[in-house]
Amino acid sequence: MLDVNRLPLEGEGGLIEMLRTLVDPRKRRGVRHPLVTVVAIGVCAALSGARSFKAVAEWAKDLNRDTLRRLGSQRWRPPSEPTVRRVLQKLDADRLDEEIGRWLLQQPGVKAQALSVDGKTLRGARDAGGTAPHLLSAILHQEGVVVAQRAVGEKTNEIPELPHLLAPLAMEGAVVTGDALHAQKETARYLVEVKKADYLFTVKDNQPTLKQDIADLHLEAFPPSARNLR
Repeated sequence: MLDVNRLPLEGEGGLIEMLRTLVDPRKRRGVRHPLVTVVAIGVCAALSGARSFKAVAEWAKDLNRDTLRRLGSQRWRPPSEPTVRRVLQKLDADRLDEEIGRWLLQQPGVKAQALSVDGKTLRGARDAGGTAPHLLSAILHQEGVVVAQRAVGEKTNEIPELPHLLAPLAMEGAVVTGDALHAQKETARYLVEVKKADYLFTVKDNQPTLKQDIADLHLEAFPPSARNLR
């Protein structure tokens, strides 16, 4: 979990500056809280462990007036749970995820030294077609924060989606971990040659030849990007 108190909020490179690029989906009449304030509260609350709109609103209630001002608010009280819900549900979630992930990886205290690529099916949710959505995520190991996320359609799978997931991220020098599904030559080549990163994948029976090669050559452990092991 990140310490949001150490993240820059105001000024060049701060969270507020980044959020000003978002388009407010609301009509101007009746707006009480700026878009940047509502979204900044949602981002900071989520980075602090909030996992629901109610939790975001509860987190915001503990903010003092100075912090609210730094988050762009001109009011003494934070936005309510219904306001947070309405605003965040109207935003382009994919673009917001991409912008926040890219911003996080630019912060001095958050470096992509260890990223986990993980796919999960959201059993309790349904997309427009009535099926449970499957998401592929890039997660910072130490902080446990999702820095990129991408839906995997029914007609594809995680393997070809991984490059699209990682494309916006600055990852030079990072180590990417993944399960046996991602132990693929093209994936390894993309990480090393394009993203300038290393990788650590599990090899199981889905790659019987590679698994046997590792056993025969006693390669239980070796540098992920070793050039002589192609």
